[in-house]
Amino acid sequence: MTDRFPGQEGDPAAGEPAPAADEWLIYRGAGEPHDGIRALPEPPPWRDFDGRPLVAPGPETDSASTRRLGAYRHLAEMHRPSAEELEIINAALYLRRPLLVTGSPGTGKSTLAHSVAYELGLGRVLRWPIVSRTTLGDGLYHYDAIARLQDTQIAASSRADGPPSATSPGGIGSYLRLGPLGTALLPTARPRVLLIDELDKSDIDLPNDLLNVLEEGEFSLPELERIAEREPEVEVLTDDGAKVTVRDGRVRCHAFPFVVLTSNGERDFPAPLLRRCIHLEIGKPDHERLATVVRAHLGDELTRVGEDLIARFLERSRTEQLATDQLLNAIYLTHHAEPPTRDRLADMLIQRLDRPR
Repeated sequence: MTDRFPGQEGDPAAGEPAPAADEWLIYRGAGEPHDGIRALPEPPPWRDFDGRPLVAPGPETDSASTRRLGAYRHLAEMHRPSAEELEIINAALYLRRPLLVTGSPGTGKSTLAHSVAYELGLGRVLRWPIVSRTTLGDGLYHYDAIARLQDTQIAASSRADGPPSATSPGGIGSYLRLGPLGTALLPTARPRVLLIDELDKSDIDLPNDLLNVLEEGEFSLPELERIAEREPEVEVLTDDGAKVTVRDGRVRCHAFPFVVLTSNGERDFPAPLLRRCIHLEIGKPDHERLATVVRAHLGDELTRVGEDLIARFLERSRTEQLATDQLLNAIYLTHHAEPPTRDRLADMLIQRLDRPR
């Protein structure tokens, strides 16, 4: 950390030049990893958290996570936010506030989270996909009380029917697993990146339920609080598959996570949630950004072949609701076909989403 706030004017008396206008940016949207997160200033007093003891972020523990990281690394390298988007994203980093990203499907809302994580070296993105049945508890942790009861009954039965068994049920920590939100709030030295995807799909109560957790940066596990006097420290699993120690049944963050909440704009959110977030609205992509997305997924050759489809997609998107996924599907499939089959396949795959068929 430096004494001077990034972006502050240099000291002429000391012969220090004034920094560039964008020097305050921590996330630069350049698609290249760097250690700029080390220059992030201390949080404002009202967003300063003191969670202890510090824990290490979880590793990539499975092949699926590794494949996802490789795929999103490529997208992050191709992702180029505008100057205004960069300022809003960095405002969320500085202020330790959630970033609410709204925009049409396929505009790069989710990719933004992966781009920040990749460029700033913040590890795997913790993703929490939202559906209508999702509750706050799903994001915080899961306690498998039924499995614990079954294991206890099996162990008791084994002791009654024969010699002592070599296996016995583990402690309560063996049946607790933190969710994506719970893992993001662990006290790590550097912030984790949490993607709360498609919040507008949630039940009406979830946005309000999130308020206290996002404001206080902590939550409790009642199952562990009840036994805190005799077991003050309990090891539990995280969303990464690693084991961490929870003390006194509470989790409190140290570095507030970089939280990205995405919305397709299908509903309005309560004012208290909006007040706690930094809002970024991503408009419909222009030709350059759309070509960049296609190139990131399909490569230079298919981007060149699909130039006409990109142009048609942009023209139609002015008056119709379309998704970038439709364009990607059309370019991939139609490069195997010749006209007029190619045009027919493209029209079949790129159909407007704002009108029932």
